[in-house]
Amino acid sequence: MRKVYPDARTALDGLLRDGMLIHSGGFGLSGIPAALIEAIRDSGVKDLTVVSNNAGIDGAGLGLLLETRQIRKMISSYVGENATFAKQYLAGELEIEFNPQGTLAERIRAGGAGIPAFFTKTGYGTAVAEGKETREFDGQHYVMERGIMADLAIIHAWKADTEGNLVFRKTARNFNPMMATAAKVTVVQVEELVEPGQIDPDHIHTPGIYVKRIVKLPANYEKRIEQRTVRKRITDAIPPNANTSAAGAESVA
Repeated sequence: MRKVYPDARTALDGLLRDGMLIHSGGFGLSGIPAALIEAIRDSGVKDLTVVSNNAGIDGAGLGLLLETRQIRKMISSYVGENATFAKQYLAGELEIEFNPQGTLAERIRAGGAGIPAFFTKTGYGTAVAEGKETREFDGQHYVMERGIMADLAIIHAWKADTEGNLVFRKTARNFNPMMATAAKVTVVQVEELVEPGQIDPDHIHTPGIYVKRIVKLPANYEKRIEQRTVRKRITDAIPPNANTSAAGAESVA
């Protein structure tokens, strides 16, 4: 079965429809399927429910779908970087289902593992538990959470072979691998594409059995940073002719 498609639009052809549930991988703007998100925006589908750790930022990531009002509901953990999200939510134009971050990750993993529900201590006695079944085990109280199985997962990987075996790098391993297993169809955008056998089997994070379609990103693909929080090097901070001993360096830091 041919899995490699020439671009994001073609890779999503025939998969999109109004009202569907979509997993969107990544963490902040790291490892997000930006090209696939743009293709969804251009398709015009609406009333989407999107499962994602966060909602992108204004003008990037899922923020693009919020600006065009294609998202009806977000199932998320952290959405504090998106002013458009806040405005629509406060105006009653956008539904939100907040999840503790670990709970969200486990709901997705459970969906991929065929587990319909599980119990967790997290959120018991708070607004998170409202309307949910609770139960006591060994004197401890737990909240029941449902697994999530999506209609479509869009994810980003560093490397893939043409059979769909995937390798993720660093922060991109947040949510992408588990989402790949928890959808009826998984479409991945990749930075590098190689032939079968060119990836060491021990280095594969997601087996190709989960991946239905692949799109290779162009060499000039831009990877955005949500917030740059690097500090100055000590050598940049120390004025010329200053004491560069350990004590002097500590006084600068």
